[in-house]
Amino acid sequence: MKPTLFVLAAGMGSRYGGLKQLDGLGPNAETIMDYSIYDAIQAGFGKVVFVIRRVFEQDFREKIVAKYINRIPVELVFQDLDNLPKGFSVPEGREKPWGTNHAVLMGKDVIKEPFAVINADDYYGRESFQVLADYLRSIEGTEGKYAMVGYRVCNTLSESGTVARGVCETNMKGFLTAITERTKIIREEDGIIRYIEDDGKTELKENTPVSMNMWAFTPDYFRYSEDYFVQFLTEHGQELKSEFYIPIMVDYLIRTGKATCRVLDTPSKWFGVTYASDRQQVVDKFAQLVKDGIYPSPLFN
Repeated sequence: MKPTLFVLAAGMGSRYGGLKQLDGLGPNAETIMDYSIYDAIQAGFGKVVFVIRRVFEQDFREKIVAKYINRIPVELVFQDLDNLPKGFSVPEGREKPWGTNHAVLMGKDVIKEPFAVINADDYYGRESFQVLADYLRSIEGTEGKYAMVGYRVCNTLSESGTVARGVCETNMKGFLTAITERTKIIREEDGIIRYIEDDGKTELKENTPVSMNMWAFTPDYFRYSEDYFVQFLTEHGQELKSEFYIPIMVDYLIRTGKATCRVLDTPSKWFGVTYASDRQQVVDKFAQLVKDGIYPSPLFN
């Protein structure tokens, strides 16, 4: 059975100033998602599931889903604020979504095979999709043997300033033991990568693995997530900005011995759009990838 690609596309892109998932950045107005889908098809994924907000379903079907017809099966699921376990309700005044792992839970009724999770607005690179697809095929029929693609921090930096990254710690066998969010990582003038905190600066080695939210799971992950989401809501459900993130779930499963998470190395270089000022750099990078023969243009003939 071919693995499924689960794309998190429910964010509204408020900092970017619009729906950056639908922004045409390639030479023929391809979106970042288009390149991810293209790479996933080449790597052997058999289905794509998008989780989106209902408010932009029509635009999404017309501008995104339509171009994949006859290329790969596509399904849509929706992240609704009030999609909560029985006995829980949205607290008055809450507008913020419940986070990335709540978004993942929306796929539980349509995904029955090993699956990958990615962000819609990140460019991951074709090598990463191949690494992920190969791993997902190897864990079919198992439970609790998850993985994440660990990007080398040197391949995730920005030319515009500091970046926030989940810095990964692993054991001798290459399994994840912890992710620590570092909010100010930068290559300084002496060429060394460091993260900056109130008490000073700490060096990071070039190949230190960081999480870019690219995960490999089997369907049992939904069961674990449903159970732990109840606990999360019991403790944080009345907070207006609490979020149920994927790393929170994975950390819980590792700590309790319910699952392991292997860190998969990739040589790919990540890039993406966070602010509107990033847009031209991404346009230029896609143009260069086409010029180098990495992608055809147009991407989907």
